[in-house]
Amino acid sequence: MWLTFRKNFKKMRRQFQLIVWGASGFTGQLVCEYLLEKYPGEELKWAMAGRSTPKLKEIQRKLQCDHIPILEADSNHLESLKKMVSQTAVILSVVGPYSLYGSHLIEACIREKTDYCDLSGEVHWMRKMIDRWQKEAVNAGVRLVNSCGFDSVPSDLGVLYMQKQAEKELGQPLRNISMRVKKIKGGVSGGTIASMFNIRKEAEKDRSIYRIIMRRYSLNPDPEWDGPDERDLKTVKWDPVSNSWISPFIMGTINTRIVRRTQALVNYPYGKEFTYDEAIDCGSGFSGKWKGWLKILPLGLIRAAKPGTFLYKAVRNFLPKPGQGPSREKIQSGSFEFWFYGWNQPEEVYLFRLSGKRDPGYGATARMLAESGVCMVKDRSKTPDLSGFLTPASALGESLIKRLEKYADMRFSDVQNISEFRGGG
Repeated sequence: MWLTFRKNFKKMRRQFQLIVWGASGFTGQLVCEYLLEKYPGEELKWAMAGRSTPKLKEIQRKLQCDHIPILEADSNHLESLKKMVSQTAVILSVVGPYSLYGSHLIEACIREKTDYCDLSGEVHWMRKMIDRWQKEAVNAGVRLVNSCGFDSVPSDLGVLYMQKQAEKELGQPLRNISMRVKKIKGGVSGGTIASMFNIRKEAEKDRSIYRIIMRRYSLNPDPEWDGPDERDLKTVKWDPVSNSWISPFIMGTINTRIVRRTQALVNYPYGKEFTYDEAIDCGSGFSGKWKGWLKILPLGLIRAAKPGTFLYKAVRNFLPKPGQGPSREKIQSGSFEFWFYGWNQPEEVYLFRLSGKRDPGYGATARMLAESGVCMVKDRSKTPDLSGFLTPASALGESLIKRLEKYADMRFSDVQNISEFRGGG
């Protein structure tokens, strides 16, 4: 405990509490805008960082924030990254694809004992970083929190919230939880698209990457551990849990791995038989089934688009690129709603709803990442005393839930028993 206090005290004496790395990018600007709005004045000591001082100065002018310091560093130059992170307690990284631009930053944070969080959804890169740096990160007392955006904060915190409520109401956790995407309005970010295509490109060269991505427990401390979870959904099917047709959710491959890693990191509080899955709720009847097949079509195109082919180039040109994003109006009008179904017995089903405002891949993601960083800075004594490679729920837990509800327009509803509305299941 004393050693942890000393490490945290040293971090508190640094020049900054927070640095936004990648501040000149589209999502990075949204993070900076949010911090300026919610934490004005001296409430939070933070800085903007990137690889180009002129671009950072342009962001300063655009956001009218000359009082926010700027720092320049190079993703490919370890010493410049170490110099940058040594000045702050926490760094938020919006610079992806992380397998291309994130590895040196991880090393720099461990060397300089700086906490870190990112927006990574790159399972194979996270596995690589865990295998290489977990021991050193734990010894350094550093918290490295991946997937602090739309993937995978709603999923990870949604499960945590539902289980906490179940323990209060039922005296025990739920053995099974299924998340269904009920509503989503907004697009996938250019950075996410770039990461997906980079993964595809790397996997074509190294087929073992596919095996890592598709392994159900690939982010568990022991990736060879096996449990009861089924493989990811790949087609459209009828779902008795939600009484609707469901189709694969593009973020499900990362979200489910993060939720399962959380379970393992905190010693399986829901039991080793706990299962979790995700899908898109497409509705009932013929229209629901048809909607499901329409939603699965883009995934099929992406999978079929092999690097170097005409289809690959056509799909890449059609989708947003890194640095690109929707209009201000579209960001503001976006939203999402997840329904979590939980049960121990099929005849006793519980439901809670998690909703958020703004475009999930941009506006909402920027807020989730920003609040994750602020939570790491301001709520250290209220969060679990863990270090190493962590998840949003295992690192920040209920403190982050409270912040997202208070500041970031996310709503966690009460958990309800819906069995009577389902005819006993």
